[in-house]
Amino acid sequence: MKKKIFTMFDYFLILLVSLLIFFGVLFIYSSNINSNGVLVLNEHSKQLMWAAISFVVMIIFTIIDYRRFGNMSKFLYSFAIFLLIIVLIPKIGINVNGSRSWLGIGSVRIQPAEITKVLFILFLAYYLDNSKEEAPLKRFIIASLIMGLPVGLILLQSDMGSASVFIPIYLIMCLFAGIPIKMIVYVLAVGLLSIFYCCLPLWNMYIAKTPVKLISLLTITKYRAILILASGLITLIGVVVRRYFHGPKWAFWVTYVSSIFCISLITSFIFSKVLKDHQIWRLIIFMNPYVSPDRYGWNIIQSQIAIGAGGLFGKSYLHGPQSHGRFLPEQSTDFIFSILSEEWGFFGGMLVFVIYIIILLRILYIIKHTNSNYGVYVGSGIFTMFAYHFFINIGTVMGITPVIGIPLFFMSYGGSSLLTAMISIGIIQSINCRRKELN
Repeated sequence: MKKKIFTMFDYFLILLVSLLIFFGVLFIYSSNINSNGVLVLNEHSKQLMWAAISFVVMIIFTIIDYRRFGNMSKFLYSFAIFLLIIVLIPKIGINVNGSRSWLGIGSVRIQPAEITKVLFILFLAYYLDNSKEEAPLKRFIIASLIMGLPVGLILLQSDMGSASVFIPIYLIMCLFAGIPIKMIVYVLAVGLLSIFYCCLPLWNMYIAKTPVKLISLLTITKYRAILILASGLITLIGVVVRRYFHGPKWAFWVTYVSSIFCISLITSFIFSKVLKDHQIWRLIIFMNPYVSPDRYGWNIIQSQIAIGAGGLFGKSYLHGPQSHGRFLPEQSTDFIFSILSEEWGFFGGMLVFVIYIIILLRILYIIKHTNSNYGVYVGSGIFTMFAYHFFINIGTVMGITPVIGIPLFFMSYGGSSLLTAMISIGIIQSINCRRKELN
């Protein structure tokens, strides 16, 4: 059996992943050098250690039949929730950059939110696979609760970036599992509108050149309450008409839209109390970073300078003035792509972009050719996790998406991130090796 597994091993996928890890180590090393050419940190050495550990773990997860994780997933998910809870305890959780999201002994630290992503995917896939006979609404509500618990706990850690990853994973997995599209769109619309309403006050005050009076009204609590009551009443009437009087189809859509409006207004109020000012600023500052160039917009501005300075071919390896001058924030983690673009230019960035796209396409190919529903659901979750991390991270450093602080898998410095990514690749390899087998 083991011999069969290694004959079906996707060596091309591993080659691509290895290239990204190699590039990551190169530019983590570059980020550790100051403008005088002195190595001031040894993060590259730690990353090499985590890379070695991660490759071993990846092989272990390849050998293990991924379907075994199905029955174990509820315990793995519970363990992940336990870790997310204890990390909130002040004497246990470690606070880094304002987020209490780390556990560790001495210099060895792990971020439970990263590992939770994979365990969440395994458990949600297990539930979706074993609930096909249940009513779609019931399935969707339970799936939402499975997603909502870790997201809530991670938000309490002040880690908005990690929390955001769970939402697209859950939506895409539900889509693959046959949940009606109108339910998926409903949650997506509520989420986006909630964030939009939450950001309105700061946007209207600082980003808009001329404050909009209508938006100013929406930011006043009294008027918001009136809108909530009005949309809630419309929703209630619509439900009664549809349920007891068998109203026309348009009544359903009126109820659908009004309830989205009502719930998003309520949740945006909750978000405004939970999210801190700097987190809300992160969601809007990409629109115009120069409204706060020395504080909230600093990261984006410095990243754009580094990328622009790289030109077509870059400044050459180890000769990036922005990174070596320590102008780039979090340059070995969230902004590693900025260093690469500064030193290798447009062509270096395109090389990474192409490699990542091929990895995503390989995962889609494996999902398409597996006979296991559970494998499809797990694979779709991993695909979405990789795609979200890639596009949001690249968008962040280029200044076209909000700065929410998520790493670029395989390249960013961090053991938890790399371990999570390689466990996921191991599971994908396991699915690939057994893709012709039935559930």
